Amino acid sequence: MSRTTLDLWVGFFVAIGLAALLFLALKVGNLTTSSSGETYAIQAKFDNIGGLKPRAAIKSAGVVVGRVSDIRFDAKDYMAVVTMQVDGRFQFPKDTFATINTSGLLGEQYIGFEVGGDTEMLKPGGVIKKTQSAVVLEKLISQFMYSKAADDTEKK
Repeated sequence: MSRTTLDLWVGFFVAIGLAALLFLALKVGNLTTSSSGETYAIQAKFDNIGGLKPRAAIKSAGVVVGRVSDIRFDAKDYMAVVTMQVDGRFQFPKDTFATINTSGLLGEQYIGFEVGGDTEMLKPGGVIKKTQSAVVLEKLISQFMYSKAADDTEKK
């Protein structure tokens, strides 16, 4: 095999390796699933969003139905306002319940929709009234430690 043929094959495999790394980086960053279809915006207010980030998934029954587009702080209500872009193919009732969940024990956070039974659907620009904030692991640990310390002082 000549030197130029060998150099060509090495270059080919390096290019494939770089393409694979780019694909993995986009996959990890949730940038590969760009929906080209119609979407509509809805909002929800949460007391605590934990580590939720823009581009986080919105899931209903385990299926990704949208993405978080914006997160801001409402200084009037002292709450986080999350704007979501939901795929236009999916309509949700007005009494849908939005929760912030975590994939696995320490995985990424996403918004889960639990569908209600209302016959009227959320309209573009609508607001989900029923929300549950993220569970912050540090807060749970500190509450557990505090309750254990209180139990120990009562026993003495």
